[in-house]
Amino acid sequence: MSRSGLITTKLGNSTYFSSNGLSMHVTLLKVDECIVSNIKTVEKHGYNAVQLASIDTNKDIIKLKKPLRKIFSSINSKPKKIIKEFRVDEKNMLEVGTSLSANHFVVDQYIDASSISIGKGFAGVMKRHNFGGLRASHGVSISHRSHGSTGQNQDPGRVFKGKKMAGRMGSKKVTKQNLKIIDIDERNRILVVKGSIPGKKNSIVYIKDSVKK
Repeated sequence: MSRSGLITTKLGNSTYFSSNGLSMHVTLLKVDECIVSNIKTVEKHGYNAVQLASIDTNKDIIKLKKPLRKIFSSINSKPKKIIKEFRVDEKNMLEVGTSLSANHFVVDQYIDASSISIGKGFAGVMKRHNFGGLRASHGVSISHRSHGSTGQNQDPGRVFKGKKMAGRMGSKKVTKQNLKIIDIDERNRILVVKGSIPGKKNSIVYIKDSVKK
């Protein structure tokens, strides 16, 4: 049964020592108050979803556009920076104004995390797609790290879309699945997740129950 996820902020990476003395690489996620700002139903919108608003902003509510102003005035809340929808089942619908925190998840639960990966700028095919490059000698001149032929002839006379070539690397949405929650600090609203999560420090991370586990 799918239920609402959470909007979190990546604090960074750390090392966590378990009760038996083993150390493991973890990522720390801070959960600001997530308020249900709106709900979507099958009868009205064609699907069931919960809309969450989180992370305070310095903007005054008067300076917001009317649709956003209506959202935050209806729940008597200060303007939030992030608004995100999570598809849910009809049985897991929440009421508008409901507040979610770090205790929405439990220890040893598996989650899926989505964020924008770190941008690497323009990169060649060896770095971007793990190409082997050309030969290091025997007539190859200056083009040792090039991608070689693009593989087309007079027919069709063009390069197909999706061809692996040099270009911008990173800075795109990445989802990492089956990450385990090691510990939860409800007082400081921090989730300790085993392993790495896409994105740089202070980036927004959307987490939800694992699809595969």
